[in-house]
Amino acid sequence: MILIVDDSKVARITLQDYLQSVSRQLVMAEDGVEAWELLEKNPNGYSAVLLDRIMPRMDGMEVLKKIKGHDSLKYLPVIMQTAKNEEHEILEGIRAGAYYYLTKPYSREAVRLITLAAISDFEKHELLSENRQKTISDTSTQVKSQLTFRTMEEAEILSKLLSRKCPHPQKVVVGLWELMINAIEHGNLGISYAEKSELMENGKWEDEVRRRTTLPEYSAKTGMVKFEQTSTEILFHIRDEGNGFDWTPYLEISPERVFDTHGRGIAMSKNKSFDRLKYIGKGNEVLAVVKL
Repeated sequence: MILIVDDSKVARITLQDYLQSVSRQLVMAEDGVEAWELLEKNPNGYSAVLLDRIMPRMDGMEVLKKIKGHDSLKYLPVIMQTAKNEEHEILEGIRAGAYYYLTKPYSREAVRLITLAAISDFEKHELLSENRQKTISDTSTQVKSQLTFRTMEEAEILSKLLSRKCPHPQKVVVGLWELMINAIEHGNLGISYAEKSELMENGKWEDEVRRRTTLPEYSAKTGMVKFEQTSTEILFHIRDEGNGFDWTPYLEISPERVFDTHGRGIAMSKNKSFDRLKYIGKGNEVLAVVKL
């Protein structure tokens, strides 16, 4: 289900109309109090929340803080509605855990795309967090290992396997997945930020990643993840065979990019999955650290 929270009836009807093509049940709330009652009653029933900021009784920021402080809701994506020129409000929302935004007045396509992006990210988190195991050699007794990956499926398997070595695997698994996918798509396959934006808008991103993986110029390229455990830390060193990139703009979620359908993975990994994240050299190597 998708929860739409807005004290304006016109806004609720508009969002409901814009999201008719998304295959999810739409639930309406007139203010923050009603929204929180619905979320508390069914914390595992929602895939995304579209949240207005200014509302009576309980405003959007208070609802957001409650969501991010709730054990069963903290990974639920919240899409904040705001004016694009209100940078201070966007920054406040980012710090509180809102990584998706809609600008008012919003277009039908913007509402559809950003909602689908939020749902896709959430469903990937849920899938990665499941305890389903696939056939793979477990390294749970090892304190040091080096593994390779080439496809999205291999990245999923390794992220699940390696995250189990950490105190909070549900948190780490998503970060590992994001870093490994970044190594595949942008590193080894050379998909640019602009190309991914277009592919996401047309629903062709996964197909293009799989297609390029089979091409002769890319098929031999692999990613590497090196795992090492010390008495105080777990270190994941991830490297690809690409040309590198300027990682500095992506370490934090910027107000300029919160309206894009992607580009949050590195910042979310840094802020939510790991205690330390550091890119090395030209940007095709990254060190992610979990404290024990």
